[in-house]
Amino acid sequence: MPEIFTIVVLIALLSNVILRLWLSMRQTRFVAAHRNAPPAAFAERISLAAHQQAADYTQAKAKLERVSLCVETLLFVALTWGGALAALHGFWAPRLEGIGYGMALIASVLLLSSLIDLPLEIYRQFRLEARFGFNRMTPALFVTDKLKQLLVSCLLGLPLLAAVLWLMNVMGDYWWLYVWLVWMGFNLLVLFIYPLWIAPWFNQFTPLADGEVKTRVQALLQRGAFGNRKLFVMDSSRRSSHGNAYFTGFGKARRIVFFDTLINRLTPAQIEAVLAHELGHFHHHHIVRRIAGIFALSLAFLALLGQLLHAPWFFQSLGIGVENTGNTAIALVLFGLVIPLFAFLLTPLFSFLSRRDEFQADAYAARMASADELVTALVKLYEDNAATLTPDPLYSRFYDSHPPATERIRHLRSLVPSSPSAA
Repeated sequence: MPEIFTIVVLIALLSNVILRLWLSMRQTRFVAAHRNAPPAAFAERISLAAHQQAADYTQAKAKLERVSLCVETLLFVALTWGGALAALHGFWAPRLEGIGYGMALIASVLLLSSLIDLPLEIYRQFRLEARFGFNRMTPALFVTDKLKQLLVSCLLGLPLLAAVLWLMNVMGDYWWLYVWLVWMGFNLLVLFIYPLWIAPWFNQFTPLADGEVKTRVQALLQRGAFGNRKLFVMDSSRRSSHGNAYFTGFGKARRIVFFDTLINRLTPAQIEAVLAHELGHFHHHHIVRRIAGIFALSLAFLALLGQLLHAPWFFQSLGIGVENTGNTAIALVLFGLVIPLFAFLLTPLFSFLSRRDEFQADAYAARMASADELVTALVKLYEDNAATLTPDPLYSRFYDSHPPATERIRHLRSLVPSSPSAA
């Protein structure tokens, strides 16, 4: 049995690497082949220079992602069959025991992974993003952010990890159900505290100033029966020139946040249309469904881990001695390494469902605001964010959570006769 599962994991690993590299190369070639002219639907809106910059940016990101994939694969092999996880166990086991040992082992793996990824992250931020004019982050701010992220991870993650390890050891065969309940509670707690205490530690949030934007937004909220929500502008321009807007929190912590880059770039009518799209996700309960889906998958995964925890072949097949069968910390690490290999096959399904939600949100925006204004806003955002207008169709179907630009704008233009009107 250990040999069989080892072969299964090897096949899954190689299949993931080959498929991801093949899709990435397809994307690179397709974008390069269409670099010299924007799509006909965008010819009057997007300059050739902007289209070529988007193509170059897309290709540069794809190349870096391929390097990242190779590093990720080597780390997987090193931790499992390469003996790195066994070595970490051998280091911590004589020094600590119980929950302390488990926390030290898992924290060591996470720290090792972060350190290995750090050079790529630095390159991505200060070379790739800077090359295309998006980076505004200073090295000092980068280091400060990393230290803050580490502190937040310790304050929130370590207590959660301790609780999980304790439940796995004392709750018997159905520990996974108790862990799932704690996991759900933790995530809901983070949704509440993040906008109030965590996000302001990284960015400055100022109330949206009085004016046409605020008037339009408040009127839109009333038309959609969303009531009063706190409106904020975030100083995202400290780190990047990319623009966006998002909803966060629930209950009294609910708020709408606009990037200052978005406020500075779009007209009030365009901002209203973009926000209407985001409201569409709430109107159609997309957010709630996604959270419920994540919770359902996490329950299934934890139940599966409950079956593997005391299976010697699971540990042996991944380079861990049979004597460590039932070791909860090692089991968590191994499961966290292996499950993405098989879950990757669900990527096209999740992408399809997400794109369907985006079309629904666009239709809602066309009813509540203006399809024309949303089209104009999207074109500006595509240009500002150097998003390619010519992705490889297969790559897009596999990965993209949003419809390709041509499909999305064609859909919006078909809705123009019904826009604007109140729902």
